[in-house]
Amino acid sequence: MFGDIAMPNLVYVVVSIVLALSIHEAMHAFTAHWLGDNTAEQEGRLSLNPLRHIDPFSTVILPVITLIIFHVPILAAKPVPFNPERVKYEEFGSALIAAAGPLTNLVLAIASAVLLHGVTAGPLADFLITFIELNVVLFIFNIIPIPPLDGSRVLYAFAPEPVQRFMDQIEPYGIFLVFALVLTGVLLPLLTNLDNAILRLLP
Repeated sequence: MFGDIAMPNLVYVVVSIVLALSIHEAMHAFTAHWLGDNTAEQEGRLSLNPLRHIDPFSTVILPVITLIIFHVPILAAKPVPFNPERVKYEEFGSALIAAAGPLTNLVLAIASAVLLHGVTAGPLADFLITFIELNVVLFIFNIIPIPPLDGSRVLYAFAPEPVQRFMDQIEPYGIFLVFALVLTGVLLPLLTNLDNAILRLLP
């Protein structure tokens, strides 16, 4: 998804990651609050302040290392807590909270692509290109329907009970499964094709 990363561009990558993930997590929190749950607000997550959402290792160090080695950033922010019992519309409310994050990344990519048309070249153009690519990657990665990724929360709301039970069982190990599928290259062709398709469709 990302080609060879020159050292100066790592600054753009880190800034893009911090901004994109902070807004992603903030939208989870704002959506949960809109649906009636104040858990995120009580935890101080109802904010666009990156310091409320990022983890120094998993949000900054890990993605830089994996980007250099595998050309794919593997990253995570602090999960936004919410109480499903307080959320309106039950499982569908939880699905809305989950969908808010990746959809926000898609909107950020589209808005940045539009803005890029007004920028000819230079550092701002380089940053916008990085920001677009990173947000598309975050959108694709997070819609993978394997727990605990956001896509699984959406699938859970519409899945039959046997599938829900299976998803509950694998959730403690799901993130390791996702990382294994990415690092072994099993998911990489699919993710790359989706990434390229979305980038081609952007304005």
